[in-house]
Amino acid sequence: MKPINGTVEALKPSGIRKYFDLANAMEGVISLGVGEPDFDTPWHISAKAVESLEEGRTHYTANRGLLALRRQIANYYRNRYGIGYDPESQILVTVGGSEAVDLCCRTLINPGDEVIVLDPNYVAYEPAIEMAGGVPVRIELTQEHDFKLLPEDLEAAISERTKAIIVNFPSNPTGGVMSREDYARIVPIIQRTGIYVISDEIYSELLFDGEFCSPANFEDIRDQVLVINGFSKAFAMTGWRLGYLLSNPELSAQLTKVHQFVIMSAPTAAQYAAIEALEHGMPDIEAMRREYEARRNLLCTRLNRMGLTTNVPKGTFYVFANITSSGLSSDEFCVRLLEEQKVAIVPGTAFGESGEGFVRISYATSMEHIKEACARIEAFLAPLQ
Repeated sequence: MKPINGTVEALKPSGIRKYFDLANAMEGVISLGVGEPDFDTPWHISAKAVESLEEGRTHYTANRGLLALRRQIANYYRNRYGIGYDPESQILVTVGGSEAVDLCCRTLINPGDEVIVLDPNYVAYEPAIEMAGGVPVRIELTQEHDFKLLPEDLEAAISERTKAIIVNFPSNPTGGVMSREDYARIVPIIQRTGIYVISDEIYSELLFDGEFCSPANFEDIRDQVLVINGFSKAFAMTGWRLGYLLSNPELSAQLTKVHQFVIMSAPTAAQYAAIEALEHGMPDIEAMRREYEARRNLLCTRLNRMGLTTNVPKGTFYVFANITSSGLSSDEFCVRLLEEQKVAIVPGTAFGESGEGFVRISYATSMEHIKEACARIEAFLAPLQ
């Protein structure tokens, strides 16, 4: 047989899957590795999908998605974040945020173009860049600076070949957040260089401190920003696979062409559920956010008390704990913790080289599981310290 695509063959499997597979083969494991809400989708949202099926609304929608949904998305971003998008020409409904990442890369990147990623970063960004023929360029984020992007680091990373930067705040895996003041310091660099900003805002509703800010809030670079968001994290709708892309009309037309040929349209029933989520689901978000915040506070207090230095994340449902005091590498720490205490977490290196010395712990699980997991982690650390 002839060889397959060399870029695909060279991709490393997700560093997260290894630990899920190990955990699934063991009994009595407490998993703090999963990256999805432990809440079920609120029933009033699911009921609208059921209703659409009962009424026979099972056909393709427009390529961009139901106009009624796009209008709800436009209202949501205008009312919630103060950013206006035209539902006719600037909004594209996608199969989750993951398709949106892929569409951005395929549409923007020419072979050899450089795309800046923040290290640590979500595991799908660099593979999407590479499969589109691009070259990832990493900027190291540090615990000292609360895992924020600094203007001097951005300036140093940009070259003549830089096409875009992917940012994700609140961040998976660090929980870091960029404030309006933080973004204001990098906006002049983005404007001057003309690079695109792919802003993954999937955790925008899971913010505990301050107000969410998007790069698209800055009018000077609005046309350079492609916003990715969706329903999976805020509304506990991971399995529905529904996201969206916001961009200027010219870019949106090109993104839609790729989507049109690869996907056709996002799942119809999921789109009807999403309309209900945006119309009546904000109280659900608030209830889940309060529970996440209580879990975060407990987990961070316990980890810091154990000597695992942990910045209190301002968003998401992850903590990025510094485990260097254990004397173990990130991978060793996670393997041994799973084998010896049956607690599954993810090494920081799954998210980039800068993740060495850290582990990502998800608190998208019950208080009871978090308390028991903390007791097991403490027992694991005792002979190491």
